[in-house]
Amino acid sequence: MRTIWNGSISFGLVNIPIGLALATQRSDVAFRTLHRECGTPIKQKRWCPFHERDVEADELVKGWEVSKGEFVIVEESDLESVALQRSQSIEILRFVQLEDVDPPGGAAAQRKPYVLLLRAMEQTGMAAVGKFVLWGKENLCLIRAQGDSLVLQTLFYAEDVRSKAEIEEAVAETDLQEAELGLAEQLISGLVGEWDPAEFENEYRGELRAMLEAKLQGQEIKRPEPVAETPVVDLMEALRKSVAEAQGRRAPASDSRKTKAAPKSGSRSKRTPARKSA
Repeated sequence: MRTIWNGSISFGLVNIPIGLALATQRSDVAFRTLHRECGTPIKQKRWCPFHERDVEADELVKGWEVSKGEFVIVEESDLESVALQRSQSIEILRFVQLEDVDPPGGAAAQRKPYVLLLRAMEQTGMAAVGKFVLWGKENLCLIRAQGDSLVLQTLFYAEDVRSKAEIEEAVAETDLQEAELGLAEQLISGLVGEWDPAEFENEYRGELRAMLEAKLQGQEIKRPEPVAETPVVDLMEALRKSVAEAQGRRAPASDSRKTKAAPKSGSRSKRTPARKSA
């Protein structure tokens, strides 16, 4: 595993050598800058080795390398076809247990001082706050046990965090009706599910790659229609509709197969004649 920083954790007289490795990685599509006229990648200082001259900014275009030395030219209009639409709302996809969001680490620590600190922090339920320097910058950090690994998260200094007082005051002054709160709780219950990070995909990244593959096949790229903003509706009505939609998605298929029990023999139940269809 490649590390970005090597050092140690020290507490008391104990010194534990460690290395920091990034917990995430970027999988975005990478573009290279090409000379529009010939499709050759541009070298430093915007030099085209094919034409052996400097090129101007208006002669440059992005290119996706499909194989060594072979590129698909990507216009700005192509990128606009998969551009994320501006939205002023955050769509909640699912409610999950908070403790499920941090998956346990899988690698087993072998060094005794490392394991000693790991197990001691696990049993005491403690996390460690410390400082370290990375890339010439002092960082405040939190170290905590997670599975069989120690996880480091960088923290913000208090002076860098904006005050929540304005938001808290606005929340404290807002009155809620019991009916609204009840519907909101029903909506949350309807969206509860297991936390599985593999279920969530970067849709923009997938659409971008699909667009590039389409260009590789010579297909015409069409620009999408603008998405209309969702109009503001009555809160109670929006909650009722949202609860109904959530319950409809969760309704088991067996419900549709349920049939009414036939009346007992000998009973004189009055039957309503069937209505004629229009």
